[in-house]
Amino acid sequence: MEEFQKYNRKDFIKHIGLAGGALALSSIPSDLFADAGLTKITILHTNDTHSRIDPFPASDPKFGGMGGVAKRMKLINKIRSEEKNVILLDSGDIFQGTPYFNYYGGELEIKLMSAMKYDAATMGNHDFDAGIDGFAKQLPHATFPFLCSNYDFSNTILAGKTQSYKIIQKENIRIGIFGLGIELQGLVDEKCYGKTIYKNPLDTANLMAKNLKENEKCNIVICLSHLGYRYDGSKKVSDAVLAEQSDNIDLILGGHTHTFLDEPVAFKNLSGKKVLVAQTGFGGIRLGRIDFLIEKKSGKISNKNSTVKIS
Repeated sequence: MEEFQKYNRKDFIKHIGLAGGALALSSIPSDLFADAGLTKITILHTNDTHSRIDPFPASDPKFGGMGGVAKRMKLINKIRSEEKNVILLDSGDIFQGTPYFNYYGGELEIKLMSAMKYDAATMGNHDFDAGIDGFAKQLPHATFPFLCSNYDFSNTILAGKTQSYKIIQKENIRIGIFGLGIELQGLVDEKCYGKTIYKNPLDTANLMAKNLKENEKCNIVICLSHLGYRYDGSKKVSDAVLAEQSDNIDLILGGHTHTFLDEPVAFKNLSGKKVLVAQTGFGGIRLGRIDFLIEKKSGKISNKNSTVKIS
């Protein structure tokens, strides 16, 4: 701690990154952020875990021995013991991929996410694989909400059982979170999603983000997206398209395309402001981490990013 005490407030802010410095945020004692007029928010995220409860088999040519819920939970708990303001999120496709789902129908996956104390998740296309009735059956096991802003479930069994958005307060900082799902028609058997109505994700995102930023006074707005990272040569809405054609979103945590990003990719939104897009591949072999620093007086935001392999 002594190595940081030599900095005054201005120098401290400069060196930790608000003015382009390079000190690792995880190595700085939490109390020093408050002393410097800063609040640190740590975002942890997963996507497309696909029922991978156990690590990949040792014989797997790419991911042998990697992943597994036990190791993920241990890592999450370690970070929580080190950081004051931690939020844990998932971007969908929790179901389907191993016999655990075929046997338990998603119950085990949801119970384990609750044990890990996820704060919110959104639905991916494979989360409809047991039908909306099957998904609804597992919801009582969830201690966290599913955020589905562009799926209208009014005429289904899921009516009133999901949320459009959630606001989390950490110290003086408000974090607004909403979810976007991919178009189900042509991707999921119609009998699995029934009378679910799909709404335009761009229109929905801009309405949600504007409400969270302007009306709900959120300092940070996060989109949990299962749209996919990018589709070259296609006009299909992706996270890259969403980032560039929206306003008021600070971070898009993506899924669906199983894209391994070693760190978030920065885009410019409609107003020329930075939007981060992150994704952790699939199978629960990585845990994404983004540390936001918010200056209390100005509201200025800086960030430090990393993706941790679970091996």
